[in-house]
Amino acid sequence: MFLIGVLLLAGGLYTAIQLGFVRYEMTGGALIPSFQVGSEDAHYERIERARAEQAKSAPPAPVETAAAAAPVANAAPVATAAAASYPAPYWFDYRGPGRDGVYSETPILTQWPAGGLAQVWRTPVGGGHASMTVANGKVFTIEQRRNQEVVAAYDLATGRELWANSWNARFSESMGGDGPRATPVWNSGRVYALGGAGDLYAIDAANGKTVWFRNVLTDAGAPNLQWGTSATPLILEDRVIAVSGRSVLAYAKGDGAILWKSQEDGGAYAAPVPATLAGVRQVVATMAKRVIGVNPADGKLLWEFPWVTEYDVNSAEPLLVSENRFVISSGYDHGAALVEVARGGSGLEAKQIWFSKAMKAKFNAPVFHQGHVYGLDEGILACMDAETGKRKWKGGRYGYGQVLLASGHLVIVTEDGRVALVKATPESHQEVASFQALDGKTWNNPALAHGKLLVRNQTELACYRIAP
Repeated sequence: MFLIGVLLLAGGLYTAIQLGFVRYEMTGGALIPSFQVGSEDAHYERIERARAEQAKSAPPAPVETAAAAAPVANAAPVATAAAASYPAPYWFDYRGPGRDGVYSETPILTQWPAGGLAQVWRTPVGGGHASMTVANGKVFTIEQRRNQEVVAAYDLATGRELWANSWNARFSESMGGDGPRATPVWNSGRVYALGGAGDLYAIDAANGKTVWFRNVLTDAGAPNLQWGTSATPLILEDRVIAVSGRSVLAYAKGDGAILWKSQEDGGAYAAPVPATLAGVRQVVATMAKRVIGVNPADGKLLWEFPWVTEYDVNSAEPLLVSENRFVISSGYDHGAALVEVARGGSGLEAKQIWFSKAMKAKFNAPVFHQGHVYGLDEGILACMDAETGKRKWKGGRYGYGQVLLASGHLVIVTEDGRVALVKATPESHQEVASFQALDGKTWNNPALAHGKLLVRNQTELACYRIAP
């Protein structure tokens, strides 16, 4: 009887999936399905109803009037006069202004109310694993809505959708789920967004209109990656740097003209990172089987470091830990390495200082604080000494979520949608607080801007007050 019951249950679940009443995807840690009740169409209809209700009411007046924040090291160009009532753009890039997951614009609350942080707003959104960027009172992200990829701008104060730019595209795969992965970035009044099928758009941040368009896979003559085009473009001076399925490409920021194409060995999923190593300004890009440094002016290869992982999946960004050194980490039981770039007889050379199994970051980039690396080691939080690669502690099962650093604490969004606050200390794992911020699988990186915490997954985007 038990076997018959199991078979009937499995048959019913299969039928529900086929009819669209139940959706399933895989979790990050193992081939364990995650089921979501409700059809995809019903969710899209929920988004459309919410936007229709917003359209009936008058748009809100600008409210962000705080004084401009102090400049940061990798600051974007100064905002235009039209945005003078807003704080200076801060979290305009993927994982923050340094692409390192560090928030230092304002202090954050390090003692949270029993019920968690105060919610400012919440709104339904489309699918995908992109994060958010913020500039001039707008929150930018990219979503999957039906068979279109949509770059949308939301009002930071209210969550109201201000504009949406959409095109026909749908990247789909059952393990990670449908939708775009890379995060739109803001620079000089434009948003640069990369879709899951390689579509690269430059969009006017004020009104959502397309300025120019390319496809990085077509330009590189490359097929898409198994898990989709995921590497958030890097805006460096007058160019847009993108990693395709095969190469690193540079486009003119103004009109999208191809400036150069470099390498032919297969792309990966991690975003390129700007760095000055051995006194040389460069772009550090993670490819399928190596980490490379290229000259942003012409794409010339400056150095390379072999980094071969199972399935060629390198998804976590390199983490700068000193003037000439960075930590690279990958999952699938691979590990981490400290790499030093220095001048040699024939130019720049990269060498391994140590290799360690203490940090195996799958698609969850770690952060660096006071000589230590903090990150999710195959879903479990760990602290590693950056000088030696030795683990200081490991504890706290947060799944394949994401980690940021602020006010000497780790702000962790867990795979099941909780937000946790953990002290960034090498002494031991010390969780201070946590609360349920979202429901369902949450792989998207959070964002921090102007004292607000933004979190999203494939169904919702929410804003919480995290400033004291």
